[in-house]
Amino acid sequence: MNIYPAIDLRGGNCVRLVKGDFSRETVYSTDPGAMAKKWADEGASCIHVVDLDGAVAGESRNLLSIDAILKQGNLPIEVGGGIRTLEHIARLLDRGVHQVILGSAAVKNPELVKEACDKYPGRIVVGIDAKNGDVAVEGWEASGHIQAEDLARKMAEAGVRRIIFTDIARDGMLSGVNVEATVNVARASGLAVTASGGVASLEDLKILKKRETDGIEGCIIGKALYTGAIDLRQAVRIAKEA
Repeated sequence: MNIYPAIDLRGGNCVRLVKGDFSRETVYSTDPGAMAKKWADEGASCIHVVDLDGAVAGESRNLLSIDAILKQGNLPIEVGGGIRTLEHIARLLDRGVHQVILGSAAVKNPELVKEACDKYPGRIVVGIDAKNGDVAVEGWEASGHIQAEDLARKMAEAGVRRIIFTDIARDGMLSGVNVEATVNVARASGLAVTASGGVASLEDLKILKKRETDGIEGCIIGKALYTGAIDLRQAVRIAKEA
């Protein structure tokens, strides 16, 4: 199972939001590059990066921070947040980003997902963010009017190989992962799914680890790393256990 430490960028800082609410922000670091190096030193093999300003603006707003993460972390990174065109995808990949995450675009422009998967096979990941099963878009401000499992099926048909599933109600709450909803998305689509939102303890990781055969390939850890609730070295150890 893969562990992805999360770096959420806003105004060049490393932040965490509660349930995606911009008014409930905590700044954990003003140096994203140094944070990436810390996670790399502690055993991370890939870093999950979200450009929160980009998610709202519809274009990258934290490119210098992304460059610093690439340089100092020296690890593969996946980047999401406001990526809505093939040109934007190409710019990020050319910069050294390993995988690009499409979110709102997957709902609003499924043709883009198909084109991107055709052009960059294996490098396009789709983020499905849902609340009570209903997909949310535009930085979680609006409803996508589609159920998570239905969208996951469509993405599989478009050529996507992995989905990141976030339960918005749990994100930043340290309340535990919605394991069943994550497994349901994996089963519905037949794709590898990365769990996100609510990871609070090593116990959560052990529960997810047991569901690898159901399609859960890894999990993203955010707030729990920043508060010290989870030690990344221990998390990586659990994830790698046979």
